[in-house]
Amino acid sequence: MKPTVHEVTPDQQARAVLVSLVTQSLKREEYYDPEYSLAELIRLAETAGVEVLGTISQNKEYADSKWFIGKGKALELKQVLEETGANAAIFDQELSGAQVRNLEQLLDVKIIDRTQLILDIFAGRAKTREGIIQVELAQLSYLLPRLSGQGKNLSRLGGGIGTRGPGETKLETDRRHIRDRISELKRQLAEVVRHRVLHRERRRKTGVFQVALVGYTNAGKSTLLRQLTQADVYVENQLFATLDPTSRALRLPGGMEIVLTDTVGFIQNLPHDLVAAFRATLEEANEADLILHVVDSSTDMMAVQMKVVDEVLEELGAHGKDRITLFNKIDISTAEQREMLTTEGEFLRISAYQEEDLGRVLDALEKKLMGDSRFFRIPADKGDVISLVYRVGEVLENEVDGEDLLFKVRVNNKEYEKLGYLLAAYDSIQQAHGENEGESSEYV
Repeated sequence: MKPTVHEVTPDQQARAVLVSLVTQSLKREEYYDPEYSLAELIRLAETAGVEVLGTISQNKEYADSKWFIGKGKALELKQVLEETGANAAIFDQELSGAQVRNLEQLLDVKIIDRTQLILDIFAGRAKTREGIIQVELAQLSYLLPRLSGQGKNLSRLGGGIGTRGPGETKLETDRRHIRDRISELKRQLAEVVRHRVLHRERRRKTGVFQVALVGYTNAGKSTLLRQLTQADVYVENQLFATLDPTSRALRLPGGMEIVLTDTVGFIQNLPHDLVAAFRATLEEANEADLILHVVDSSTDMMAVQMKVVDEVLEELGAHGKDRITLFNKIDISTAEQREMLTTEGEFLRISAYQEEDLGRVLDALEKKLMGDSRFFRIPADKGDVISLVYRVGEVLENEVDGEDLLFKVRVNNKEYEKLGYLLAAYDSIQQAHGENEGESSEYV
């Protein structure tokens, strides 16, 4: 058989027809909406720089093992591709290597599935060493079991969508080489993780309160980080605008300083290889003292997006973390949507662009960080104990009473957990209870 030669124009823009298969198993999923999933695929494609020329959907009891869609629908897709001049077909679900190979042979265009599209976007977003390692590891882990089905994709090096990242390193023809590369990337990532753990431990030892911004992609996390901390972070109305986590110091109204971290956004059907590779980054949420779940209140799919975030947090082991839900973008949501903004636990309805709302967020953070007010009576000559009072919280009032100093302190919960036992003997309320059982515990 005569080999086929494919010319490649590196800067050629991908022009694609998007394909969605709605099976019975998908229909049974509680929150699955085929129209929303396809609309999200369009946004993903546009984020990756693809020109979307059309969409095709099919309802089928189950996926075809050879073509994924039915043979008749595949032939219909071929006709649409020829009529529109598209050079790629992007599928809303994950394809097997054999399905990719069969579709390529029939359609003679590049075949991309949802997972590969997301990985490609991440490859374009990765800027730090850690991010680049994580993306390449995820791409190679995805590629390895599919080598037999990636014929044309892998021969079109530098061909744009679906080939960014490790596709340009010509590892595709050698499984052993890829496995070796995966092992090396895992070793490098382990070293990066070790440094990240050391940074976390250092922050923990200094008693810094850590807050993680989590949420569905494009919910407004980076905007909120920028507005609260004046951080110079990339903000854009697109999916996965932020990939590498960004941490900034944030001073609360009472003067306490905390660390606020923006994390990578979640999305429906987030590829497992990506979750595994980015676990070190995503665990910023797991290590935080408090999670701020930022929700896009202007979308009709808010419930679906919140469920996706809950599922990823549960997978990371962070589902039980203390949390405040921030219903963002109320300035562009309808009155009907605003009425529906409620959830279990603590929540706020905000716009990241409203100063008043930002102030409410800061107050909520301070309330979480700072516990109730406590009263201490300390002998004036106990300088070491007095210094502890200033370490465990904000001194609201102090006065002299004979040989003692009286303090009213709004305690920092985290610091008081560590040092409170050293002040227990000077807690004036406890003293009053111990000495005057049944009497008022009023500040004395």
